[in-house]
Order: sequence, then structure tokens, then C-alpha cells
Amino acid sequence: MSGMGGRPRTPWHLWLVGVVALLWNGLGCLDYTMTQLQGDAWLANMDPTELQMAYFHAMPAWTDAAWAIAVWGGLLGGILLLVRRKWALHAFAASILGWAAGAVYTFALSNGMEAMGGWWPMLVVKGVICVFFVWYASIMGKRGVLR
Repeated sequence: MSGMGGRPRTPWHLWLVGVVALLWNGLGCLDYTMTQLQGDAWLANMDPTELQMAYFHAMPAWTDAAWAIAVWGGLLGGILLLVRRKWALHAFAASILGWAAGAVYTFALSNGMEAMGGWWPMLVVKGVICVFFVWYASIMGKRGVLR
């Protein structure tokens, strides 16, 4: 069904996906910001092992930049999705590229899997969620819901 001006009405699921994107990426932004501002004090709240702390301290600056792009791009994507803008796809695409750079470091360029222990699958889950947001924004753009 069309809304005003022949544009498709906003489907209910866009609001759901947009709010989930805001919450999910908002938590990532909170973690990123607190890690940058409070460093070890913030990380200590998660009860890390010595290996995890050493891994975190050994991360190069470009992984910090990738993390920032992943979480802030995702947050921007959620906002743009809620205001029905096609740029949501670009923001979510930047987010997945940030995630991918971090994943390359974790899985191929460092001892990230060892340091994370049983938590490394969460990185894969994060990637799947990034893919979903890109896919969803792409579909909404093709259906004319995003302008």
C-alpha cells in the first residue's frame, strides 16, 4: 500500500529493525567510548584474563579506527533507517567494513581467537548482524521505502 505521494508506507518491521539497530550499535558505541575514556578501568569490569588484557593492549591503532567505524557507522545507519534515508545502506556498509577489518586482525593477524577463549563466536554473530542490517537497508531501498 502506498503512502502520500505514491511512496510505499513504512512497514512495521522497519521501526523494529531501526530500533534494534539503534540499541545494538548504541551499546557498541557505549563500549567503544568507555574503553577510550576509561581504558583498563572499564575493561576491568568485564573481568578479563591477563591474555585478554595483553591482546587488547597490543592492538594497533587501525583496529581502534575500524572499531569506531563499525559501531558509529551502525548507529548512524539505524538513525538513517528510522528517518527512511537511502544513506542507511552506506552507513551499514561502512559498519560491516569496520567489522571485517577487526575480524581480519582477530582471526588472521593476531592471537585473538586464543585470547578471546570461548567468546570468539560472538565476533561472528556481530558480523552476521552487520550483514543483516546491510541486507535489510538494501531491500528497503529497492522497495522504495527509503528515499
